[in-house]
Amino acid sequence: MAKAGNSLNRSATHLLHRAGQRAADLFAEEARSGGLTPRQFAVLAAVAEEEGLTQTGLVERTGIDRSTLADIVARLLDRGLIQRRRAKNDGRAYAIKLSAQGTKALRDAQPAAAAADTRLLASLPPGKRSDFLESLALIAEPADK
Repeated sequence: MAKAGNSLNRSATHLLHRAGQRAADLFAEEARSGGLTPRQFAVLAAVAEEEGLTQTGLVERTGIDRSTLADIVARLLDRGLIQRRRAKNDGRAYAIKLSAQGTKALRDAQPAAAAADTRLLASLPPGKRSDFLESLALIAEPADK
């Protein structure tokens, strides 16, 4: 961390950005063999939890912006990790589901994602980890609405 007098060390925006960078770096280290990014993992996990989500639903579940999500979906389709078909309720939208390959990729990446979380949280005293996660959820909550 930078020197204690650095005003950036008191900026929640800056520190959250830096923490996000650290989380992405740890995920990349742990999951390097699987070839998934944290956002790709999040999309696969969201689809696994609720098969048939549209891209709009995925935006709502993951918080990933629409244009980035469209790129992620295209990449996952190209890799054969997801499939899409026209949604029953809206002929303009596509429902997304995991392919067998996507199910395997997600299953294979879950231990690496958990290891990255463990490594990230290890920098906090054990008694503060739960509070930290609850605080992050509170901060992220408005984005979920």
